[in-house]
Amino acid sequence: MGRGRAKAKQTKVARELKYSTHDTDFDALQRELSSKSSSDRHEDDKRYDEDPYDDGYDDYRR
Repeated sequence: MGRGRAKAKQTKVARELKYSTHDTDFDALQRELSSKSSSDRHEDDKRYDEDPYDDGYDDYRR
């Protein structure tokens, strides 16, 4: 009980997002995407080379 208002609010927000029109500034988007240099992208890709879940002991066997 008591979920009625929360669900109604979620439904209202979902409808607004689905049916409202938003003006997209494609020029600003293009500037933002093209502003990154290739060296910046290379630095971003480095973080995917390392496994964050690797504990360093997987390679050791008894």
